[in-house]
Order: sequence, then C-alpha cells, then structure tokens
Amino acid sequence: MLVTILTVAFNAEVTIAKTMESVLNQTYDDIEYIVIDGASKDKTVEVARKYQKVFDIAPGRKLVIVSGPDKGMYDGLNKGARMAHGELVGQINADDWYELDAVETMVDLYKKEKYDAAWGSIRIKKKTRDMIKHAHIGKLWTTSGWCHPGMFSRREILLQFPYAMESMYDDFDYITAVRQAGKKIITIDKIVSNFAFGDGGQSTKKSLSEVKRRVGITYGIYKKYGMSKGYWLYRWAYEMAKYLVG
Repeated sequence: MLVTILTVAFNAEVTIAKTMESVLNQTYDDIEYIVIDGASKDKTVEVARKYQKVFDIAPGRKLVIVSGPDKGMYDGLNKGARMAHGELVGQINADDWYELDAVETMVDLYKKEKYDAAWGSIRIKKKTRDMIKHAHIGKLWTTSGWCHPGMFSRREILLQFPYAMESMYDDFDYITAVRQAGKKIITIDKIVSNFAFGDGGQSTKKSLSEVKRRVGITYGIYKKYGMSKGYWLYRWAYEMAKYLVG
C-alpha cells in the first residue's frame, strides 16, 4: 500500500536534511515523499534536491519536490494532498523528524482499524529537556492529547476536509471537522515523531496577550462546530497553565 508523506518548507535549509533522511530511512518500503517549498529565499530547495538521486535508487521510494509562492503552511499541505497518490498521507514539518518505524506503525494500525485519521505520540525536543506528549482522546475534545506531527489521514479525508487557512490552529480545526462529521479517529501511544520546539515563534510566545489570542482562536473552532460554551473555560485554564508552567 502506497503511503504519501508531505513536508511543507520555507527557509528550512538548516533543518530539512534531517527531516528528509528520516523519511528516506523508514522501515516501510512503499513511500511517495512530496516536499512543498513556499518559494524559500535560502537554499532549502538546493538541499532537498541533493536527495533526489538517493531517493531515485532507494527501493520503494519516490521523491517529488515543488517550489512556488503559497499562502503559508496549510496552503502547502492542501496542495500536497491534491498531489498525493497514497491511500494514507502523513505530514512532517521541515524541522521535525520521524522515528524509523513511524510509517510502518501507522500502516499496521490502519490495516487493523481502517481509521480515517490517527496519530501517535511525539517527543518534544526542548533546549534543556525532552518531553513526551502521549497521544490520546479524552472525554473532552481537547488539544492535550492531540499530536499533529504524528498524524496520518486517508487521502480522501484530507480532500474532503481541506485546511481552512484561517489560523495557526488550522490543524486542530481540521481534526475537529473530521470528528464532528462522525469519521473514525484513533490514537496509538507510541512515539512516531520528534517535534523541534522553537524559540520565539507563534507557537512558543509567552505573554498574556498571546494567551488571550490563542483562547479566542481555539474557542472559535469549538464554536464553529457547535460545541459547548464550557470549552471557553477549558481553553482559558489550559492556556494559562501553559503560560505559568512554560
């Protein structure tokens, strides 16, 4: 069964090689790998193209590299989904990397469960320590067990529910739309990918104004899909905990 992996990149010349090598070295042997570059100003495309011959001769590997202006990461992922040929599609950012058996793990799970979307646990790489975010789905529909770098979806689901291109939380918007449509979503508590926790980016800023902004965006997703107003309190508690603990 063919699996497509998508990597969206922009000015990622320093990190993309590690990402690509983690796809190249997978234990699973039927992978189409699409790198979608957003017209980087650095040598991202040059670095990626150095791997073309290696992928060409590797058994069960196909590498496709495209580059051009886009409207951000989620626009790139939508483009990649339309290009994909695999029954399953995984997504790994240009500064993250897979465990060697990540694709095999998610394919085995798919063959057993026939899920529409699923994700595994991730290792969060910080400067001072590593943390494990365990994949799970609790009684409340929250981001606490949501691990986007470990997600795989059926291609048809990605096409049916394209990323909204509205905010940095488009990934959670996507999986919430899939859930509310009654599709099958499961998790596996096994580390499948490594997430490079950045410094100073949108996902790592620590300020009360940023907390307020995140609460507004994420609660807007809950409201969009007709979910309880109680999630507003949850988002405040969750974001304030992150703000205080770090």
